[in-house]
Amino acid sequence: MVICVYGAASSTIDKKYIELTEELGRKMASRGHSLVFGAGGTGLMGAIAKGVAEGGAHVKGVIPTFFVKSNVEVVSKHCNEVVYTETMRERKQEMEDSADAFIMVPGGIGTFEEFFEILTLKQLLQHNKPIAVYNIDGYYDELQVMMDVAIKKDFIKEGVKSLYTFFDDADKLLDFIESDKGTNLGLDELKR
Repeated sequence: MVICVYGAASSTIDKKYIELTEELGRKMASRGHSLVFGAGGTGLMGAIAKGVAEGGAHVKGVIPTFFVKSNVEVVSKHCNEVVYTETMRERKQEMEDSADAFIMVPGGIGTFEEFFEILTLKQLLQHNKPIAVYNIDGYYDELQVMMDVAIKKDFIKEGVKSLYTFFDDADKLLDFIESDKGTNLGLDELKR
């Protein structure tokens, strides 16, 4: 299975996030999975690539050319393959098309945007691939609360919660990814 991982590029984050994301990558590889990701060599992007590569699995990076030209991000040395795109939109499309499943590890604005786009596409029945959130050290606790509030106040339908799952354990997360059968809900149960 090819798993797309969205995560931080920041190199100033606490090392616990780096270590646990590298471990997730090694576990992905040991279970026979490969990686597609944003190609970054730092932060949790660099960590997931390092872990997958150390486990001997294939690493595909996707990065816009302007990132490289402007030194926005350094391409990970662990990539077996790098795809260069012209735009961020093309980058996300390439990762989506290449992936069988999606994992969001801690990140910032770009990570949130990628997660919500892939979740919206699943809500609109444009794909039926598993989506997991790796909630390292409670990083996404407030996101869970925010989603519950939006459901309670009728901005989001309850069925949307079935489209993604939060985990604080990498093995349970991968068990979910490997066994998820997707949603059987219709658009009327997912979209207001």
